[in-house]
Amino acid sequence: MINNVIKAVLISFSISVIMCPVLIPFLRRLKFGQYIRNEGPKEHLKKSGTPTMGGLVILCSIVITSLMYIDDNNKIIPVLFMTLGFGLIGFLDDYIKVVMKRSMGLTPIQKLSLQLVVTTVFAIYIYNNNENMYLHVPFFEGVVIDIGFIYIPLLYVVVIGTVNGANFTDGLDGLVSGVTIMIAVFFTVIGIVNNSGTEPISAAVAGSLLGFILYNSYPASIFMGDTGSLALGGFVASMAYMLNMPLILMLVALVYVIEVLSVIIQVTYFKITNGNRIFKMAPIHHHLEMCGWSETRIVTVFSTITAILCIIGYLAI
Repeated sequence: MINNVIKAVLISFSISVIMCPVLIPFLRRLKFGQYIRNEGPKEHLKKSGTPTMGGLVILCSIVITSLMYIDDNNKIIPVLFMTLGFGLIGFLDDYIKVVMKRSMGLTPIQKLSLQLVVTTVFAIYIYNNNENMYLHVPFFEGVVIDIGFIYIPLLYVVVIGTVNGANFTDGLDGLVSGVTIMIAVFFTVIGIVNNSGTEPISAAVAGSLLGFILYNSYPASIFMGDTGSLALGGFVASMAYMLNMPLILMLVALVYVIEVLSVIIQVTYFKITNGNRIFKMAPIHHHLEMCGWSETRIVTVFSTITAILCIIGYLAI
């Protein structure tokens, strides 16, 4: 089992490291550069034109590596479906932005509708393969709560929230990559301990991000775009359900949660007060930037916090 995990990390890492230097100049020639909004931090304007859609590298390395470990009874398949499904939604969004030159990409309704379709397929799988709709309670070993019919609606909230949390977190060089590496390693360890059969794909995600972050860390040579961030969100959410620990997800992916909440709080307060703001800018990583934090400091702090939360999460199961 350990050998399979090590091989998955190395294979995925190698594919990612090899693909990035090939894809970056190709995307430059096609002029598939990132569009930077004027209302964002002014320091980010210099990033305009940096090749985007690098999530294709992440998806390719994950898919190729995972296919080597799939068999008829493998639990990798639903996780791979969610990773690839949300990745394709992100790719469509990136394609509209970059190729068709529509800065907003998919409309919010279009994006949500596609996300609901992918989530519904996963929800049907979970419903058909779980005899009891129960949740493990963190920090109380062996304690579960059977929540019955609430289980599936909660799944939609967790999946959509996690996916968009990953998307919001992808705002600084290496931020969502660094945070998600920690979460992927956590899921790999849990998969090994529980002999769940999911550890090859979580190891593949960790390996792909370790390779990608070499080119995505500050100053980034390539951005993952929605192709990557939505795929990672789909992976994280589906892994949490395959391991039956959506409540633990709220802990280990707390950075995702905070990023989403900062946007919700900012938008709600802005509308209620007719233009006032709580944060200098949302999501919260931009607020910290405008408070004087460097990108590298934010990425380091958020990744470190996630690593510590993953350790706590391991103790909580």
